[in-house]
Amino acid sequence: MKALVYDGPGRRAWREVPKPELEQDSDAIVRVDTVTICGTDLHILNGDVPEVEPGRVFGHEAVGTVEQVGSAVRMIRPGDRVLVSCISACGRCRYCRTGAFGQCLGGGGWMLGHLVDGTQAEYVRVPFADTSTYGVPNGAADEAVLMLADILPTSYEVGVRNGRVSPGDVVVVVGAGPIGLAALTTAALFSPSHLVAVDLAPTRLDAAKRLGADVLVGPGEDAETMVAELTDGLGADVAIEAVGVPATFELCTRLVRPGGHVANVGVHGKPATLHLEDLWSRNVTITTGLVDTYSTPTLLRMLAAGRLDADKFVTHRFDLDEMEQAYDVFSRPQETGALKVALHRT
Repeated sequence: MKALVYDGPGRRAWREVPKPELEQDSDAIVRVDTVTICGTDLHILNGDVPEVEPGRVFGHEAVGTVEQVGSAVRMIRPGDRVLVSCISACGRCRYCRTGAFGQCLGGGGWMLGHLVDGTQAEYVRVPFADTSTYGVPNGAADEAVLMLADILPTSYEVGVRNGRVSPGDVVVVVGAGPIGLAALTTAALFSPSHLVAVDLAPTRLDAAKRLGADVLVGPGEDAETMVAELTDGLGADVAIEAVGVPATFELCTRLVRPGGHVANVGVHGKPATLHLEDLWSRNVTITTGLVDTYSTPTLLRMLAAGRLDADKFVTHRFDLDEMEQAYDVFSRPQETGALKVALHRT
């Protein structure tokens, strides 16, 4: 079969690799029908995730068709259409039993495209298949369901839920890439009074406006001044960091009001300064997190009921064997306007 393989920092190749086989009785083999690329894949390609070894197949999100299951698998069968989650869960350990699947102690967590071969391939082996896949709702579009593999549960859980977004809040999202836009979309479910998007790219601010932001802060504008004017000098109730660089994290701590929440969603590769000399007396709560995907069933129900418009994130579409071209487009969003790409089996 063909797959996109990591060959070390800065090197990737779409090439022939062995088709995966069942290794544990809890595994499933899934034919990949629709797959996407994540910003984390670009971090891996840049060499920022040293746990990923050369030869690893990229990818941790997919919609596909079950081809084969192990003897212990009970919830899915060959022929079923499934969402392959970015998080694998053993379902038995201390963390899994409390819904913290991202911290799984039983061999799960973020595995696909990280510690085992991933989804950017014609087929993928899914560990712990019963607790790491979800049935595709009847009538739901593949592209919409695909957005529930990672960006929507990540933004909802680590940004909106950790940030305690409530009706009437002023919510600022710093970074209007796919994660930030998903945070705007899911924050809107709680009826905030204002949704503020901060980004340097006009195309992404345009996307933020389409997805519900009513205040846009772009290049050359002062986010602190604009948020202060919007809140009578108080500051935002919730500031969601969706970039993953020191400057945006520190900006969020300046934008939030006393007693407010900073929810960090971005993946940081460098240290950020925590200004406790300013924050300690302001009762600010700062949260971090890896997605657990406990919310995926809820989001799927909302999608099936027409309450969540998820396919609007996809801006570019490719055939599966156009993986190299898709990476080129996705890695240059300021030039291409790419938010999420979708690759389909032909």
